[in-house]
Amino acid sequence: MSAECSSYLNVDKVLVSGFSCPRTGGDARAVYCCGFQDVKYCCDDPHSFFPYEHSYMWWLSVGALVGLSIAAVVLFAFIITVCVLCYLFISTKPRSKLDTGLSLQMAGKTSC
Repeated sequence: MSAECSSYLNVDKVLVSGFSCPRTGGDARAVYCCGFQDVKYCCDDPHSFFPYEHSYMWWLSVGALVGLSIAAVVLFAFIITVCVLCYLFISTKPRSKLDTGLSLQMAGKTSC
């Protein structure tokens, strides 16, 4: 079994001629053409060819970083809000103790 990787223009816009998989001297299990439109290689997974340019993956990475950054800022703001609310709750409690009506005396002591 073998696959043909057609010729393509790489990232530097240089024409790379087509080749067949597996390549001579390469892994015998790498019988599929994998990669992107501008980066092709032989591999052993038949579902690893993506019909768009490799730079598309960088946009996915940037999008993921932006999303994670926004989530981190929201989480940080939530934590700060909780801390401020806890501080306000503790600091606004009345400092005087309530009178329970019970006097604290040592038991067993009698006055004569």
